[in-house]
Amino acid sequence: MTSKTIIKFGEIVRKKRQEKGLSQEDFAELVGVHRTYIGMIERAEKNITLLNIEKIAQALEISISELVETL
Repeated sequence: MTSKTIIKFGEIVRKKRQEKGLSQEDFAELVGVHRTYIGMIERAEKNITLLNIEKIAQALEISISELVETL
């Protein structure tokens, strides 16, 4: 069973990425990960590390707190 927090986090990442007009591929390049990894995050298939949360926030040009505030 997937955690509601992981599902919500994936939804937030997808929304923020789309608001920036970025494809998964372009976003993955900014983050420094493979495109499939971003897809797995957005589909709640990965429980990611704090380090990768930090990379995602930086790529979105927001703080970690802003990224997770609605969890």
